[in-house]
Amino acid sequence: MNATPARPVTALSFLRAARTAGLTALLLGVGVAPGALAQSVVSPAQDLFNRANQLLQNEYGGLSTADRAALTREYQIRLDNVCAPAPDTCAEAKAYPVLEAELTALGDEHTFFQTPEDYRDFRASVTGGSRLQFGVKLGALDGQNRVVTEVVPGSAAEEAGLRRGDVLLTIDGKAYTYENLRAAREKGQTIILGAERLGQPLSLTITARESSTVDLPRLSFVPAGTGEAAVIRIPTFLSGGGVAQRVHDLVGQAQARGASGVIVDLRGNTGGSLAECDSAVSAFVPNLTRLARSADGNARTVVSRGTRLEDGRLAGSVRNPNLWSGPMAVLVDEGSASCSEFFAFEIQYARRGPVLGEQTAGVGNTATRVFPVGEGALQLTILNYAKPDGTPYPVSVTPDVVREQGEATTRELTRGVDSLLSAGVDALSGAPTLGLNPFGRP
Repeated sequence: MNATPARPVTALSFLRAARTAGLTALLLGVGVAPGALAQSVVSPAQDLFNRANQLLQNEYGGLSTADRAALTREYQIRLDNVCAPAPDTCAEAKAYPVLEAELTALGDEHTFFQTPEDYRDFRASVTGGSRLQFGVKLGALDGQNRVVTEVVPGSAAEEAGLRRGDVLLTIDGKAYTYENLRAAREKGQTIILGAERLGQPLSLTITARESSTVDLPRLSFVPAGTGEAAVIRIPTFLSGGGVAQRVHDLVGQAQARGASGVIVDLRGNTGGSLAECDSAVSAFVPNLTRLARSADGNARTVVSRGTRLEDGRLAGSVRNPNLWSGPMAVLVDEGSASCSEFFAFEIQYARRGPVLGEQTAGVGNTATRVFPVGEGALQLTILNYAKPDGTPYPVSVTPDVVREQGEATTRELTRGVDSLLSAGVDALSGAPTLGLNPFGRP
């Protein structure tokens, strides 16, 4: 079961962080509270705090102007207070809320602490592993996440018969709550869902099960004038790789079927691998170039024909790349974050087609890396980006055609109406196409 995450997630790679508590405290180089340094035994909570703050001091490359050394001092005092009853044995979990508060105070939505449960789910998503899930994504209606916005292919939800637009009303005969649905998922409990589809009642039996988190792009077709348009839905840029390859394959299928245009649906896509995103964009944009800026200098990324070069070195490619040269449009909403924002911006920057929907989440100009610390992990902004002429990537993407996607549009979905998708189809008629020699363009 998935609902819109509270925070966007992006992961370019994992790094192992192996530090001793004593070395960590010394390398921080800040005025940590005397109690933390004087302890002959460093508690699990203090060890976690030390390692997380060393990473914050040494690896952070985001745009926050907060005084990170001052934050470390302030939240060390908070940790000391939390651990006062047992300073030598304070459990690691005691540091979780302290780190969460500290990273919130940093003011960078892309940098946050992942609890062990969050980190397990994250690893499963990144590697394409398995986890206990229903395989359904929900949108808010009447104060609850209760409308099915997406059903993952091959999931328990698909087998149970749930469809996009279904409204969840009851669980085992009692009034539906999102909390009860989540509890049933966590227990692997079989439940009977009372639902409504296009105004008609239905009952479905569903059991959460261990299943793959792989959620690759998929293709559908909708009427467009006298023909049909292809809709490429990209739910995530994670899924353990294969996203870009799948996008190129789907573009090939759309071309073979004679689609009159392509709509790329990035709504609710919270990001993932920038490498996957870049190679996926190259199915629509002939060439793109980006500078990654960090304290160590700039690195140049060039992407063309599904091949990605980092400072001139091959960093990945797809087999049998395709390039869509016809009209296209991109759909986004406030849940489109990180790599989704990169994708939408590259389409806008290349003047390749209109972007429609809501202002995006607002983390589209940085990259993060996930550092395991203790039983959890620290997601940390390490880079910010610009075009070769120095133009910074925007924090968020403002659509060319703004359409708010609130509860009213969710209610429309329960009636079988996707108004933003319809607007995307209409926008294809005025969208640009590529020339006869797109790769000859600068």
